[in-house]
Amino acid sequence: MARPRPASFEKVKTVAENRRARHEYFLDEFFEAGIALTGTEVKSLRFGEGSIAESYAEVKDNEVWLVNANIPEFSHGNRFNHEPKRPRKLLLHEREINKLRVGVQREGMTLIPLSIFFNGRGRAKVELALAKGKKLHDKRESDKQRDWKREQGRLLRQNG
Repeated sequence: MARPRPASFEKVKTVAENRRARHEYFLDEFFEAGIALTGTEVKSLRFGEGSIAESYAEVKDNEVWLVNANIPEFSHGNRFNHEPKRPRKLLLHEREINKLRVGVQREGMTLIPLSIFFNGRGRAKVELALAKGKKLHDKRESDKQRDWKREQGRLLRQNG
């Protein structure tokens, strides 16, 4: 019998975060995926370098790839260094890949990486979300909702 998945992922050290994703997209379903990295990429991530601000993931030939993520070259990597923006394979179970493929093809959703982190065992992981893009009026509405929640908290603290 399979072990139940935790409600949220066990993030020990967050390396890179896509903070704009919650503003730009409606996030639907979340997945935790491993990343196939070389040695110098892991060392760069352990030093806290890396960016996923303009990256996305795509399903190609029954595999999921992280595209346009920037992990800079390691300073002491000499000739064994890696290419900073190369596509990286994401490690998921086959049924998770099928869910992602269906979401992208049929429902017109996008695969957005939310963060790169190290879990409790020291493995580099990516938090992926199936997302649908927001229109301008949706962004304004979510900004209004967030501001109203913030104002409610202020009023409750002041009055009581």
